[in-house]
Formats: sequence, C-alpha cells, structure tokens
Amino acid sequence: MANLGNPKETIAILNKYGFNFQKKFGQNFLIDTHVLEKIIRAAEITKDDLVLEIGPGIGTMTQYLCEAARKVIAVEIDRNLIPILTNDTLAEYDNVTVINEDVLKLDLNELVQRENNGRPIKIVANLPYYITTPIIMGLLESHVPLASITVMVQKEVADRMQAAPGGKDYGALSLAIQYYARPYIAANVPPNCFMPRPGVGSAVIRLTLFDCPPVEVRDEALMFRLIRASFAQRRKTLINGLTNSPELSFSKEQVTQVLTDCGFSPTVRGETLSLAEFAKLANAFSVL
Repeated sequence: MANLGNPKETIAILNKYGFNFQKKFGQNFLIDTHVLEKIIRAAEITKDDLVLEIGPGIGTMTQYLCEAARKVIAVEIDRNLIPILTNDTLAEYDNVTVINEDVLKLDLNELVQRENNGRPIKIVANLPYYITTPIIMGLLESHVPLASITVMVQKEVADRMQAAPGGKDYGALSLAIQYYARPYIAANVPPNCFMPRPGVGSAVIRLTLFDCPPVEVRDEALMFRLIRASFAQRRKTLINGLTNSPELSFSKEQVTQVLTDCGFSPTVRGETLSLAEFAKLANAFSVL
C-alpha cells in the first residue's frame, strides 16, 4: 500500500497512470501526513460514522478515512482519477464506494437515507477553492442530515467563515455559516503541503452543525436577502443598502421605520450587526 502522504509515492502513482492535473477542477493534492492526521482528528471520525469525501483525488485522505470510519463514500468529478482509486490506491479497502459525479448534482438526502438510514453523516473534503462556497452553502441549505463538515479551504475563506461583526472579514458568508453551524479553524496549512503548490495559504475548518439555528426567524429567505443587501455595498448605510437592493421592495420610509422600531441608528451599517440583530430585523420586515 502506497503511503500517499509521501510526495515520492504521489509522483509514482501519477506517473504510473500518466495523470495530468486539470486546472478546471482546481486540483491540489495533499502531500503532508501531519496535515492529514490533523484533518482526521478535527473531524472526530469514529467506527460508527459514514463519511462523505468530496474530491478524493488519488485517495490520499481517503485511505486515512477508511481506516477511521465505518464507511466512506468518495465523490470524484474527474473520471481520469477513477481507475487510480478503484484499481490501485483504494483497492484494499472494502468499506469505500467511489462515485464519479459532480457533488452539486447528487441527491445527498437520498444518499444519506439509503446509506445511513437518514442518520447524520460527516463530510470531509479538500475542496477546490473556486467552488468552496457553492458546495458548502449547497450542503447547508439543502438540509442534508449532517453532523459536521471538516474541509480544507483558502485561509481567507476560513477567516471569513468565523469572523465576528465589525471586522473586515465579516460578511454575508460569516452570517450564513454561523446560522447553520459553529465554525472552528483546526489548522493553518502552508502551500508547500500540496502538489502542485497553490498560490495562497489554506486552513482546515470544522463546521459543527446546530440541531436548531441559534436565532428564531419567521422567514429565513427574507433574512438572507436582507443580509445580502446589507453587504452588497459595504460602505453604504443600512437604510440605503436595503432601499436600493433589487432583492427587496421596501420603501425608504418603511426601512427607516423598521430600523427605528428595532432600536437601530439611521446611520447603522450592516457590517456591525450580529446574526441575532439581522433576525430581529427580518422578523420586523416580515409583518409589513
């Protein structure tokens, strides 16, 4: 069994299959065993768990997951990697299923029902940076039964996910993530831990899903429209941001009145409001 955390072994496998990295898939394979161990620890994988891995690549992290979990389902979009996974790097494991598919097109609720009797699964992934946010938000918004999501992402994105109100990293992504989950950065990962090296630093972030959101909101979709409008033009006051948004149809008078009723200054900016304050606003707007 090849130790794929070793760069020489990774190169040998790639050469054996004549594999070429596909820029369109944002492929960067992990080549650091310490980072792999940190990911497994952060994800808290046990022998009871069904793990869904998104983008297994040549199976470097998949091998670690197979050792730790009851079952692993690895979803890989690049069909050129499937023979490497099924015939070589994962051939010795009987607790892994490899699916050649785009995870954004999979019915994950049906998969969890079929493979885990509807019980929450854990997701682990080294995500292509260009598609990190669509994948994570797709998972959260489709209400797939999840215990946690532990992913390698661009460091800047990890910082945004766990940012607090008022800081430069705080924005719509911070609020969306924190509505569904508690974020925790488990490790920072330099570019030399990958092949090929990315041009930016990375981080492992764990999102532990809430059983219930931490705020009560009557209209979830309205709250997220308010959040997007508030951050579309960060420098604008909330009154201007909400009034000018194509996603909302409230008049300036209505917006001003709601802000006043909720106890906010007319010059308040969205970047200073907490999730609880956005929920309060959404509940006030929902009765107009």
